[in-house]
Amino acid sequence: MPDAMSARRAKSLTPIESRCAEYGLRMTGQRRVIAQVLSAATDHPDVEEVHRRAHSVDPRISLSTVYRTLKLFAAKGILERHDFGHGRGRYETTMGNHHDHLLNVETGQVIEFSNAEIEALQERVARELGFELVGHRLELYGVPIAKKKTAGRKGE
Repeated sequence: MPDAMSARRAKSLTPIESRCAEYGLRMTGQRRVIAQVLSAATDHPDVEEVHRRAHSVDPRISLSTVYRTLKLFAAKGILERHDFGHGRGRYETTMGNHHDHLLNVETGQVIEFSNAEIEALQERVARELGFELVGHRLELYGVPIAKKKTAGRKGE
């Protein structure tokens, strides 16, 4: 029977830490900090940003530790790595509801969205081509319409 200390520790684990435990990954103090930083992220940070955030919690965390940890978490399916066209991987957890991404190519901002019509269309296309859809990733790239219209007026 688990003692009270283990029960409290289990309750305070982030979702990423829980997934690491399920996979039997050894959770060093530095990995735990990185997992907590990623669990708290509301954006899609790159390695350098994860390092900056983790380093502010524990200054002993090196950039190479962050690289290795993110690579391990991605290999285990705990994180998903995205390359939104800027030559650097950005990360998010694989937990939660499925969503797609719209990237503002001017600012790098990533907007998550879900659209039932798009999901249904993808399923239909796969079926029509003789496939059962087992997964997909949709990334849209754009510029804000208001800014595009303003830029067009400058040349008039």
